[in-house]
Amino acid sequence: MQLKPAQLILETGEVFYGQSPVKQNGEYFGEVVFNTGMTGYVESLTDPSYTGQILVFTYPLIGNYGVTIPSTWESNQIHVKGVIMSELAAHYSSHSAQKSLTEWLVENDIPCLIGADTRAITKRLRTHGVIPGAIAPIDDKPKTFEDFSGIDWVSKVSIKEPKMYGSGKKLVIAVDCGMKENIIRCLSQLPIRIKRVPYNYDFTHEAFDAVFVSNGPGDPVHCKETIAILKKVMAAKKPTFGICLGTQLMALAIGAKTYKLPFGHRAHNQPCLELSSGRCFLTSQNHSYAVDETTLPSDWRVSFRNLNDQSVEGIEHESLPFFSVQFHPEAAPGPLDTQWLFQKFYDSIKE
Repeated sequence: MQLKPAQLILETGEVFYGQSPVKQNGEYFGEVVFNTGMTGYVESLTDPSYTGQILVFTYPLIGNYGVTIPSTWESNQIHVKGVIMSELAAHYSSHSAQKSLTEWLVENDIPCLIGADTRAITKRLRTHGVIPGAIAPIDDKPKTFEDFSGIDWVSKVSIKEPKMYGSGKKLVIAVDCGMKENIIRCLSQLPIRIKRVPYNYDFTHEAFDAVFVSNGPGDPVHCKETIAILKKVMAAKKPTFGICLGTQLMALAIGAKTYKLPFGHRAHNQPCLELSSGRCFLTSQNHSYAVDETTLPSDWRVSFRNLNDQSVEGIEHESLPFFSVQFHPEAAPGPLDTQWLFQKFYDSIKE
């Protein structure tokens, strides 16, 4: 692949240099975030939660095992606005690879910056917090950065029509706010029927046994229709389980508040403490927002806590079958330590 000089420009003024494919022209804007995972770049790039973001991989070598078949992806397309790497592997080696990461990015017109000082970029983001930025040619043109906080990303990535999966007596409504496909794979292992619905689909007049609320991108306060639907679900006392954005939406539905983390949690080794048992679990995470525990109603409790920064990683009702976690028990990529939460959800439906 032929390369030419390029740069990452942050809204705060810092510039980081690297190289981009010769055919890559123009400026590509996004919210610059970083992920510290050593593997899983295919899953991360196809995760709808990264919509609107330029993803910095901190691991120094990316692309060494190529790109697997679409059945292992987290959606049917790449969602990031751009990719920044220290080194992009010139060759890949994996029995399951179908093509190189380079080919995949070029085929999908995903801009990238190669040879960048990802350590310096990450240190800047950790100090300042998430910053809007642009991958661009090297020139002196001034850049106008978009305010990404005001965009409703969920409406852009949610499915448009309901879809059915599985078989069983119990029907679970899965609210798609940008759902990872491995969540559907995990739910499908349970003896249930799953009706996957758009984020704004009001199913409360239909017959159903439980509700699952998915992950997704952006600020949860924009999902007003989803929040209103969840209020009706919990008023009916239907078992409800949320993951990632689903936690934030459930919190907003019960009157709690959320806030934006300085640089978010995006990694596959985040340690979380389950407060009821005292057990620590390694978790996979990808989120920008968290629940303000001081605003939780008195009949709700914090169930999991992040041991790195003490932020809320799970909430649960004291007596009703409502619970959620901020991390990803379905992994893909990451540890499978908390997949038992899907069984916990099913047990709440059986009762």
